[in-house]
Amino acid sequence: MIPLEHLPTLPSLLLQPQIPLIHRDLSWLQFNERVLAEARSRNNPLLDRIKFLSISASNLDEFFMIRLASLQRSIAATKNDDAKVHLQRIQDMILKSLERFGRKQSRTFKALKSELQRSKIFLHTKCTKDSNEFNIGRKIFEEKILPQIQTKNNFQFQHINDIRNLQMIVFFDKDLWFEIPKNLSPVYWQVQEKDNSIHIFFLDDLLISHLDNMLPVKEKPGILRVTRDSDFSLDLTEEDTESIPDLVRNSLGGREKGRLVRLQYIGSFPIDFMDQCSLILKLDKRQIFKTPQSLCLQGLFSFVNEIPSNISTKKSFSNPTLETMIPFPFRDKNQIFSELQSRDLLLHLPYDSYEAFVNWMQAACTDPQVITIEQTIYRTDSLSTIMTALKAAAKHKKIRVILELRARFDEWNNLQLAEDLSKSGIEVAFGFGSLKLHAKLTLVTRKENGKDIHYTHLSTGNYHSKTARQYTDIAILTADKEIGMDARHFFDSVFKEKIPDSFHKLVTAPTKLHQKIRSLIKAETQAAAAGQKARIIAKVNALVDEKIIEDLYLASQAGVHIDLIVRGACSLIPGIKGLSDNIRVVSIVDRFLEHSRIYYFEHSQAMYLSSADWMPRNFFSRLEIAFPVLDERLYQYISQVLLPAYLHDTIKARKLTPRGLWVKRSKPKSGAPIRAQVFFENLAKKEYQGTSLT
Repeated sequence: MIPLEHLPTLPSLLLQPQIPLIHRDLSWLQFNERVLAEARSRNNPLLDRIKFLSISASNLDEFFMIRLASLQRSIAATKNDDAKVHLQRIQDMILKSLERFGRKQSRTFKALKSELQRSKIFLHTKCTKDSNEFNIGRKIFEEKILPQIQTKNNFQFQHINDIRNLQMIVFFDKDLWFEIPKNLSPVYWQVQEKDNSIHIFFLDDLLISHLDNMLPVKEKPGILRVTRDSDFSLDLTEEDTESIPDLVRNSLGGREKGRLVRLQYIGSFPIDFMDQCSLILKLDKRQIFKTPQSLCLQGLFSFVNEIPSNISTKKSFSNPTLETMIPFPFRDKNQIFSELQSRDLLLHLPYDSYEAFVNWMQAACTDPQVITIEQTIYRTDSLSTIMTALKAAAKHKKIRVILELRARFDEWNNLQLAEDLSKSGIEVAFGFGSLKLHAKLTLVTRKENGKDIHYTHLSTGNYHSKTARQYTDIAILTADKEIGMDARHFFDSVFKEKIPDSFHKLVTAPTKLHQKIRSLIKAETQAAAAGQKARIIAKVNALVDEKIIEDLYLASQAGVHIDLIVRGACSLIPGIKGLSDNIRVVSIVDRFLEHSRIYYFEHSQAMYLSSADWMPRNFFSRLEIAFPVLDERLYQYISQVLLPAYLHDTIKARKLTPRGLWVKRSKPKSGAPIRAQVFFENLAKKEYQGTSLT
């Protein structure tokens, strides 16, 4: 690896001194700052800004529960002194970054609160006693909160160890404290009909403002919120598959009582209280955070989703409703299979309606020629139309589902779904061993002229109707014979708890995907070294795999032009002379969560879509699929329309500089600025006129 030259901004971000890799966690924190920047942007509608503020808070919760917890486990397990010092240095940088982020989040809250008031949206904190908003809050508190909390006494610091993850307690003194149930909403809101004003109250502020009035005390209370290590891993090695749900169910309790990784507080506490917390709970003082605004910002997301449409659709409040289209081939359920016999079909969500896929699945479930339907499920909505159709179809057809019970924070939903599907006569299998099933795949087998014909749906995203409206994903439906045979082999292997391998066209992890991507990068490198045209474009959520990054650096040095569209953490540093001159990195945070993964290698004329990011966990710890784009029409659309739109975005895209900073891209000197997501929305409305998809 080529050592870095003098880049004064970078040392605080590097994985190791003088190695050109940004630490993944520090890069992820930069991503969360890009999310927070959307809350500050006056170009965004007000409800979107509230949403981004909320997302920045829930992102931070998950960062502590997963990433910081993982780092601290590594520090505790490392016996090598030098390695331990290095990891502790990384932890120090992360904690400093988190402290700075907290201050920035607080300033964002204050600025947004002030702007919202002008539109009659009020984020209430510390209401003046006997004011109208104070009385509104009092009524909410008395009706919805007070009946659910119980007085406790004889407080001991060890009681904090009994508090569940992301739960709060209210503390007056050692003889008076309250444990707040987790089922209480973090945010309450009310619309005043006389002026259509919206009043938003946070649970912690309501507790501080009103609880003391119900008690014979003069002091205002303080509130603590606990965050725990929630990254549990579980190998599914039971021979009896019926016991696997019980294994997962029994393991989930560890998430609620994992090791403490953060203690937040708001309000008044005795001077030595936090020192005692740190000492008795064995918690680094830097992991104790005073929160100046609210402990419940993450709850604002539900407010944005639940606000009545007559209010949310006001021009300055939100983006116009996305008018999704069902592409022509999917409008007639009776014609979908005949369409697939002649060409592959592409769906670009959310701009194309998810109902297109639902139509295909419903057609498959009711078509008498369809004999088998098989699907992988990582995350799905509990009231899925597709699940209902599959359960009904199980009375007449063979239905098989591979369900990943360990999808993080969706385990309970998947456990319930597994039980419901099994009761309906559907054959259910689970991910196995240490490998999480992350591939998105549906296989429909249809009897035509006495032969089994396979129709395959492959996607970058989950089979989830809600996220299909919020995430950008790409799916391909194909009747390609070899793809169908590969899908058949994948399902048969997983049902036998064997790692699928030896495919015709699909590329899977953990066996071949990492090797395949590296070989394609090297092929572009060799082409460039021979003076031939070579280019790589990759769109992923995260790029942190060191081997892949090293290959990209070598490709850049050989003259390969490389464009990377990375939503989240990116450890690669572009634009360093002699190392990454030919690499550009952009990130887009916009209305929809960028979720599609695309790998494009121009010289090799290879393009893959995938469920996998360029991370070690995707390459080696998950069952993933990368599927090729074989239809020339689809290949041209993605390479000549879709990817260029992302690369030319000058409104939402930010670029990564050689100094490790993310900055806004400059506006074009000529021509109109481009916002990729709006471009795709307009393209779908015009039914892709002027592109290869028509």
